[in-house]
Amino acid sequence: MVNPWLALTPGDDPAERIRQVGRAHEQFLTGNARPARMRSVVADSWARSAASIGADSTAPIDLADDDLEAYRSAHPLARVMPIFRDLLGGLADDGDHILAVCDAHGRLLWVEGRPATLRGAASMNFVPGARWDEANAGTNAPGTALAVDHAIQIFATEHFSRTAQSWTCAAAPIHDPGTGRLLGAIDVTGGDHLANPHSLALVRATALAAEAYLGAAKPLGDRPAVAALGRDEALLAVGGKRLRLGRRHSELLVLLTVHPEGRTGDQLGVDLYGDDVNPVTVRAELSRLRRILGPELLDSRPYRLRAAMDVDFGTVGRLLDGGRVAEALTAYPGMLLPGSDAPGVVRLRRRLDDRLRAAVLATGDRRLLQTWLNGPLGTDDLEMWQAYAALTPTDPVAARRVAELSREFALCNVVAT
Repeated sequence: MVNPWLALTPGDDPAERIRQVGRAHEQFLTGNARPARMRSVVADSWARSAASIGADSTAPIDLADDDLEAYRSAHPLARVMPIFRDLLGGLADDGDHILAVCDAHGRLLWVEGRPATLRGAASMNFVPGARWDEANAGTNAPGTALAVDHAIQIFATEHFSRTAQSWTCAAAPIHDPGTGRLLGAIDVTGGDHLANPHSLALVRATALAAEAYLGAAKPLGDRPAVAALGRDEALLAVGGKRLRLGRRHSELLVLLTVHPEGRTGDQLGVDLYGDDVNPVTVRAELSRLRRILGPELLDSRPYRLRAAMDVDFGTVGRLLDGGRVAEALTAYPGMLLPGSDAPGVVRLRRRLDDRLRAAVLATGDRRLLQTWLNGPLGTDDLEMWQAYAALTPTDPVAARRVAELSREFALCNVVAT
């Protein structure tokens, strides 16, 4: 079976593959249909990238100088940098490769290698502080690894941005072993020879070593933990194991965590389906969830969790309660179960997003505003762009975005009337 996360299959001619994918890339940019004979994970990434940037875009600088140093020194991945350097540093020292580590938002925190190689990478802004998530840099190994939450190689012309197409990279996501929360990604970038199974296995093994170290340094407690921010399927950490739940079970677990007093089947049905509730379906889903969690965790009559759980969206709420807005924003990788349309989940999602947005806006902090604007909710947030532009009057990007959004909103108002 072909491994979809590897760039090349046995027998592929790298030079011919570069030309083939390059032609597909140019056809995609001219509006042709989904490219044929492309890895689906890359074609999907091109579609996501094209919705946000052009193929000649350059990754923006998000953090610099003292802001960058303060942020990365406090980041959890700072504790595992010795592991990264020990396992991958030899590649960076050979002159042909770069070792890079980014946070969950795609911000490069460390970029290490020989000076000549780093200068080449700097020409495409592959530097500390730059934003390399897909929305800002297009298809690339660290950004796409974060987007799909899986280790992946991106080979040459598979990069969406033309400036990155002379490079090949392999990256793997890293999670908090206690909560399952995405912390960032480890990446190796270099030439076409990186497109082999060994490079992907190496970065994956390095990510697992880092997670094991973090888990040993902070042992799992007795409390189960749920990660549901920025992912459609929640992760449950319990008993030293991590379980990925299906969509409905993710929704049910999230709803139960915010109702420690318990919910009846009818109440949960309304939370899940609104008026179009089917009691039989709800009971069946709850029965399956109970088999997954076990009777020691999920009780019935009413349905309630028998043990308190640490939930990532609850952590964000507690940080906001304490006025720790910067920490709350760092702990927020994305919306609560963004693919869910369950009414109860939608209400929780909107409540948290509105609280966080209002708190960030109230700070008047340029760095926090910029982080919000680079996040999933900031692209079309006119009020936030206006606030940021007022703090950075010489920034042409901010001024241009305010003008674009103002025109769009004015046009919408004309159409509505």
